[in-house]
Amino acid sequence: MVKIAPSILAADFTQLGNDIKSVSTADYLHFDVMDGLFVQNISFGIPVLESVRKFTDMILDIHLMIEKPLRFVEKFAESGGDIITFHVEAETPENIRLAIDKIHGLGKKAGLSLKPETPAVEVLPYIDILDLVLVMTVDPGYGGQEFIADMLPKIKELSDIINIRGLNCELEVDGGINPETAARCIKAGANVLVAGNDVFNSHDRAAHITLLRGY
Repeated sequence: MVKIAPSILAADFTQLGNDIKSVSTADYLHFDVMDGLFVQNISFGIPVLESVRKFTDMILDIHLMIEKPLRFVEKFAESGGDIITFHVEAETPENIRLAIDKIHGLGKKAGLSLKPETPAVEVLPYIDILDLVLVMTVDPGYGGQEFIADMLPKIKELSDIINIRGLNCELEVDGGINPETAARCIKAGANVLVAGNDVFNSHDRAAHITLLRGY
C-alpha cells in the first residue's frame, strides 16, 4: 500500500491544528527540521513537535536536516517522533550506527535520507537495520521546488535492493510530489510519498491524498 505523508512545512501555522485535522486521512505527518547549517533554511524544532504530538495521534515522520544529528535523535524521539530520519551526509559512519541504535533503543523507527547528489550506495552499509530510506527528489531546505526526474533510477535501485534482500524497509520520496510525479515514483518502487504544497493547496485535501495514492 502506498502511504502519504503531508509535510506541515507547507501548512498555515496560524491554523496548524485545523490543517492537521484536514489531512488526518493520510498515513504519516511529515515534520521537517532545518538548522540553517546543513541546509540554508531554518524551520522548527522540539517545542512545535511537542505541541503537535499533544494534538494528534497520527504517526509523526521526523526528517532531520541538521548537522551532527546524533546529538538530537534521542530528544526528537522522546518528544513524540515515531520515525526519525536523518541524513547520511550529516554524520560519520560510526555515529550513523550509534544514532540508529539510539532510535531503536527508544522503540522508534530509524531512517536515513539521501540528498539528490548522493548515490544510493551510501546507505547500503546500514540498509539491513533501517526501517526507512528517504530519497530527496529536490534539494533539501525549501518547499515548492520542481521534481528532479533524474532521481527515479536511484529510487528503482534502492527498491530492487530492498526487495531482493527481503527487507522490511520503506522507501520514501520527498520533493515536488504531485499526482503525475507520484505515479512515476510509485512505478519506480517508492511506497511513501511526502507532499507539502500539493496537498495543502488543494481544496479537498482528503480526496487529494487518495489521488496521490493512485486509487
